[in-house]
Amino acid sequence: MAIAWVFPGQGSQKVGMADPVLDLPGALQRFEAASQVLGRDLLKICRGERSTGNQLDDLNDTRNTQPAMFVVESLLVDDLKRQGREAAFLAGHSLGELVALYAGNVFDVSTGLRLLHRRSELMSDAGGGTMAAVMGFDRKQLEELVAATEGVVIANDNSSAQVVLSGALEGVNSVCSNLKCKRAIPLQVSGAFHSPFMADAAKAFSKELDDVIFQDALVPVLSNADPIPTCDADILKQRLKLQMTTGVRWRETMEVFALEGVKTLVEIGPGNVLGGLAKRSLEDVTINQLATASDLGH
Repeated sequence: MAIAWVFPGQGSQKVGMADPVLDLPGALQRFEAASQVLGRDLLKICRGERSTGNQLDDLNDTRNTQPAMFVVESLLVDDLKRQGREAAFLAGHSLGELVALYAGNVFDVSTGLRLLHRRSELMSDAGGGTMAAVMGFDRKQLEELVAATEGVVIANDNSSAQVVLSGALEGVNSVCSNLKCKRAIPLQVSGAFHSPFMADAAKAFSKELDDVIFQDALVPVLSNADPIPTCDADILKQRLKLQMTTGVRWRETMEVFALEGVKTLVEIGPGNVLGGLAKRSLEDVTINQLATASDLGH
């Protein structure tokens, strides 16, 4: 009857997500610290307050989304720990992996803020390419089309019935056009995340990680690049270095949870995307959503 904590990534953010966690201890101070790192008011951005003449004030800009999600999710984690709650496994989707590492005490909150700031800037600057979500498909046909199409990869393998493609616009469109599927939806993103388009960003982020000391995790973490649970600091750092250019292996993460007997999955952060995927992937699983202070009993 193991419990897993999972952390959503970009796409789960929503305007107003910060206010329901402001009653948590240290919340305002953490938003202030994040704002100092970013050089702009992150709490106002989370509230949808647009500054006149300032283009970088949209929550959906990845340079704001990533640190904002980290702040909200890390505050929820801290309160769970204050209550003495524990998990058997940790995993996060894309940027959520860094929250999972924070939850495992691999690094502290100031390091997390700095890493998310740098990661988001690098990914924003990379640009180029596109992404598309594909649902209801034959996996064999999908894999054959991707293998035969230059510049396209499976960026997010979310479940047996849902993936996200990433890469060159022409290539992604070609796969979507030739694949027999229920739906193929272009995503409004600034670049081809989790693909070779991120190679330069990944190289720069790898150098950033070289200067950060990772501690062994207190709880096994399943990484996006390799969902085999581990607490080893060096392995976790190496897997994080690979994350920008490799796919998010979430379907396999759910398979590992099933093998490990996970029966309670706690989605920590806004939205219910990961809970929805778990319901379709895990049998007899209980899903708990924690996104607000009231969800934690405040």
